[in-house]
Amino acid sequence: MTALTVERVGAVAVITFDLPGEPINKFSRAVKDEFVAVLDALERDTGVGAAVLLSGKPDTFIAGADIEEFLAWTTAFQAEAASKEGHQLLERLERARVPMVAAIHGACLGGGLETALACAYRIASDHEKTVLALPEIQLGLIPGAGGTQRLPHVVGLQAALDMILTGRNVRAKKALQMGLVHEMVHPSILRRVALERAAALAAGTLRRGARPRERSLVDLALEGNPLGRSVVLKKAGEMALAKSKGHYPAIPAALAAVEAAYGSRAGGFATEAKLFGELAASPVCRELIFLFFATTALKKDPGVAAVPAVVPPIESLGVLGAGFMGAGITTVAVQQGIPVRLKDASLERVGKGLAAVRSVLSERLKKRQVTRQQLDDQLLLAGGTVDYTGFGHVDLVIEAVFEDLAVKHQVVRELEAVLDEGAIVASNTSTIPIARIAEVSRRPERVLGMHFFSPVHKMPLLEVIVTPATRDDVTAAVVAFGKRIGKTVIVVRDAPGFYVNRILNPYLNEAGRLLDAGCAVDALDAAVVADGFPVGPITLLDEVGLDVAGKVAPIFHEAFGERMAPPASLRAVVEAGRLGRKGKSGFYLYDAEGVRGGVDPSVYTLFPTGAQRVAVEASEITERLTCAILGEAARCLEEGIIRSPRDGDVGAVFGFGYPPFRGGPFRTIDAMGAGALVSRLEKLNDRFPGRFVPAEMLVHMARRGERFYPQTGHPLG
Repeated sequence: MTALTVERVGAVAVITFDLPGEPINKFSRAVKDEFVAVLDALERDTGVGAAVLLSGKPDTFIAGADIEEFLAWTTAFQAEAASKEGHQLLERLERARVPMVAAIHGACLGGGLETALACAYRIASDHEKTVLALPEIQLGLIPGAGGTQRLPHVVGLQAALDMILTGRNVRAKKALQMGLVHEMVHPSILRRVALERAAALAAGTLRRGARPRERSLVDLALEGNPLGRSVVLKKAGEMALAKSKGHYPAIPAALAAVEAAYGSRAGGFATEAKLFGELAASPVCRELIFLFFATTALKKDPGVAAVPAVVPPIESLGVLGAGFMGAGITTVAVQQGIPVRLKDASLERVGKGLAAVRSVLSERLKKRQVTRQQLDDQLLLAGGTVDYTGFGHVDLVIEAVFEDLAVKHQVVRELEAVLDEGAIVASNTSTIPIARIAEVSRRPERVLGMHFFSPVHKMPLLEVIVTPATRDDVTAAVVAFGKRIGKTVIVVRDAPGFYVNRILNPYLNEAGRLLDAGCAVDALDAAVVADGFPVGPITLLDEVGLDVAGKVAPIFHEAFGERMAPPASLRAVVEAGRLGRKGKSGFYLYDAEGVRGGVDPSVYTLFPTGAQRVAVEASEITERLTCAILGEAARCLEEGIIRSPRDGDVGAVFGFGYPPFRGGPFRTIDAMGAGALVSRLEKLNDRFPGRFVPAEMLVHMARRGERFYPQTGHPLG
């Protein structure tokens, strides 16, 4: 394997990184060895005065380390040793006789950015694909090749903490403004400018180690002395803790490593390596790495067991219903260059839908994620209509109309009268079985569900729901389309609630029964948020809409009997006509703009126990709610609703915010043991008969000591 090729242009060596057989460049053991060999050769060649490092990939500079190699580490010591090896390599690059220019085009992530930081000069291309980031925090790690040490001295403490603690992408223009790169140029001249700067470094006319920008007085005041730094670090720690609730050890580790960057150089690097090693051996890191591999696998998963010989691409879209969901679907489609016909019953509704599309896209312009021209081009792709003009040529129609079976039947009949024979019809329903919708279709094999989550432009999951009649090529086409519009896609069998809503319902019901028993609304939500969920169950009900909950509850009750009977408190709030946040009246108070305040005291008058509330231990709350999710997830796998534990874990994390540091419901069960979960469920079922009966699958697994995931070196088995 040759990942690095070297050519001479005068006194400049041009090093092209192009990893064979891979879509991206990443650092593996073999690549690191090759890099060392290149540095050795440059050091010996006295005719070389400087070098340029660039990528042979179209959209990636260097995407970071090869995560597969992380799986070989079984101890903290091994991971710490790997970090120290990275330090030695980049220290050598930084101090080499031959200064190097990083010519950055495309994604420059993790170890890629750490490599660039060790270069004498950095140039980024002005291109939407060029982003710089240290995303290790998303794997439960900190940068391990000097990122926590070099970055603060390049961009300042506050900017460095923001990058390290969030892992967010920084675009080229922002990178230039913050001093992360020295220059930004058009991609067409990136190589030429990099060669010129390298030649200037070789000649001594460009000073090696020049700071990209001068520090402001505020930077110097806050970061130039120990007291100022301690204030910044303390504030960052408090903000991070408020978000993470202490469940992510990488956050305090990152703060400690960055703080060490202002002490001795050797001590700082030693601290980073030690902390990196400890984190790599932690359970949180293992679960987050599992999610990384699981989502990567889903990107390659066609959604069917055997890929059909022909899977026609979906190049155009029709959307019925210009409300919140329809507008959201339109938004994500036009962002990927897909033309959309958006239909509703009146021009007023269509206009509101298109205005909602413009609003979301304009936010991206404000954040400088797109240019004005890109915004205009995307808006031109969204066309509104009150009839079916233009629908005869679309490949896919997604209906997001009122949740009423008769209305959906009418829509299917109207669509099939105008659509091409090969077009696909999808329903965005969250409550009605797809087979019921397809009953009136002349082509039921081309009807399926596409369950998006709200808000569509932010929520990453898409459930593709298939019936026994759905053709494999139709499923594969829709799965590919879902990936194209940026969604993580799981394929789910048609059944009441599908998967995500199915496991959510007993969780929300159990929350309602805690309210029935006298638990306070805010205490209930607080306990769940402290346990790692992004919002509590009562807040979630207000956000989704109590009218939606009211429609879903009878469907689950009918399908699953008393086990999923709606609790009295939730039923009473729905019957009182409260809508939640959108109606500015729910469990919580809302101002005119819909900003949430405290609990609405009047809501307690609707509960069976009235205004009198009782203290309930947080452990009791989380035990009952978590076991409700875990038990139902196992039932879904047992019934074939989901194809695998992997899909169930990704669906729960990305669909409603199941705590990522636990990996998902099935990873959680493996961690505690099926036997332990069955014991907990049985004890709860003794207290609350019928609600916590363990699935037969769990009982069998408990008897045999089985797991959902094999105990192999790879998180997916």
